[in-house]
Amino acid sequence: MSAGGAFGGNRGVRPVPPEKGVFPLDHMHVCDQVKKEYINCLKSTGHKSEKCRHLSKKYLECRMENNLMAKQDMSELGFGRDQSIEALSPEEREGLRDG
Repeated sequence: MSAGGAFGGNRGVRPVPPEKGVFPLDHMHVCDQVKKEYINCLKSTGHKSEKCRHLSKKYLECRMENNLMAKQDMSELGFGRDQSIEALSPEEREGLRDG
């Protein structure tokens, strides 16, 4: 006999909520286009997410604009200037230093 509850869960143990809390699902599909662009970008770049960061940011901005998540400064979500530079190719980074 198993000591756990249904589906292997532990009875009596309180679940821990996610750090950022729960946010609504996009039932109206208002951000689907950006989500699809992001997924296509991942597929075309061999799942290298750093090459698709601009679309990830765009998706989060869409969710915030449509009250699907709490509004936050993008730097709090990992989109500071330094992270954007890391996503650039070495040639593009060199151009920033020169300019």
